[in-house]
Amino acid sequence: MSYKLGIDVGGTNTDAVLIDDQNRILSQIKTPTSEDVMTGINKAVVSVLDQVDIRRDEIGHAMLGTTHSTNAIVTRKNLLKTGVIRIGKPATMCIEPMIDWPVELLEAASCGTYMITGGHEFDGREIFPLDEEEIRQACADMKGKAEAVAITSVFSPVSSAHEDRALAIVKETLGDIPVTVSNEIASIGILERENATILNASLNKVARVMAEGFQKALKEAAVTDAAVYICQNDGTLMNIDYAVEYPILTIACGPTNSIRGASFLSGKEDAIVLDVGGTTSDIGVIKGGFPRESSLAVEIGGARTNFRMPDLNSIGLGGGTIIHQTENDFTIGPESVGYQITDKSLVFGGKILTATDIIVRLGMAEIGDSSLVASIDKEFAQAVFDRMMETVSNGIDRMKLSKDPVPVVLVGGGSVLIGDKIDGVTELIRPESFGVANALGAAISQVSGQIERVYSLDQIPRDEAMEDAKKIATEEAVKAGADESTISIVEVDDVPLAYLPGNATRIRVKAVGFLKQ
Repeated sequence: MSYKLGIDVGGTNTDAVLIDDQNRILSQIKTPTSEDVMTGINKAVVSVLDQVDIRRDEIGHAMLGTTHSTNAIVTRKNLLKTGVIRIGKPATMCIEPMIDWPVELLEAASCGTYMITGGHEFDGREIFPLDEEEIRQACADMKGKAEAVAITSVFSPVSSAHEDRALAIVKETLGDIPVTVSNEIASIGILERENATILNASLNKVARVMAEGFQKALKEAAVTDAAVYICQNDGTLMNIDYAVEYPILTIACGPTNSIRGASFLSGKEDAIVLDVGGTTSDIGVIKGGFPRESSLAVEIGGARTNFRMPDLNSIGLGGGTIIHQTENDFTIGPESVGYQITDKSLVFGGKILTATDIIVRLGMAEIGDSSLVASIDKEFAQAVFDRMMETVSNGIDRMKLSKDPVPVVLVGGGSVLIGDKIDGVTELIRPESFGVANALGAAISQVSGQIERVYSLDQIPRDEAMEDAKKIATEEAVKAGADESTISIVEVDDVPLAYLPGNATRIRVKAVGFLKQ
């Protein structure tokens, strides 16, 4: 028998599950997320394993979905000082790198920018030859100051030749320093791709500390033989080495874990998922069993990026959401007591009115001491609840592709807030073990590889372009830890780019496989 351990770190709780080789849940736990994150992870690992009598050496896989990278960007802490090389002079000199970044993020992550002559057209032709001497001069200036380097070049997703050469020069000059090249991170738009590349490079230390901390926590719990994986934000996994190299792919992995877990628990492969936590509710879409991806640029910590992200609508409603009473009205959030709900909410003896207090007053849940909220006017509580449901209904409508009602799978520890009926919903599914759907999603995840390339069909037939994209996506899945014999192509997008000459088309391919044993 081989077991899998799944852990998901949220803003309020850290959840863990242990499942067997038939994906049956053997034990589950929710523990408060700690301020340093790792303490909460350690506690969750020990608690979930203490519930069962199994040999720890029979745990074959351990998966972690974590907020380490998101927290580092939001708090501007533990980011590496990153030197930025942009290959695109003179074509891209009108807009400097990181020009629209928040000042505090810029100060935390930047170590100077360098414009280098070179770059390619959309069809792979050079705009200018790469000036290698300029790169060496930039490296000489960065030496002793830069802790990481980010390299971006015009249309590098079409031709990575200049980025590859620049990477070799940086490694040769600066030695063993974390370097990220943009063609491995994001899509065509250079500014958004550059931002994502810089953030990825600056997160390298955070990822290494997180990976080492998780391995240490497993060792202290006597889990010594498990293969360790980190969750990506497309609902799949990557091995430790891949996660350290591409930490930005862990951002927003929590909601995608919930979507994958909701799909597994409900048996639905196409539906909307409502994941209600302690601070926010995330609304996502299951498409073919995987989270639907956003086609729009996404801001992370104030920096606009275009790497893959789940299509989510987050609303400020959770179990710890604070209800503010005014003279003639009230407001719902977005502030929340978060993981301090057991200290600050009225039903636990605190002094702050929260969404949880409202549903306890209405008799919808037995949480804490209901006598502590008996003084809340019932009509007021009903009015707050009705507005909460209106907010949820509007949030679901924003994720629909038509006006037709849709089924909704309800998961998350805060899902007790939701009533039995939501406008515009055909069926409200509350699967068993809904409270740990995120950790289950981590435990059952597969491994993926995804690429996006622009091809000129004047230079390569469409069939050959498609096969090339599938081959690269498969190689990426293998690099991330997939068993090559189990890989299948689950998603193909082919979008003609009429605004570019040369009969250009953008092909995006996603390959998914089971974990290598």
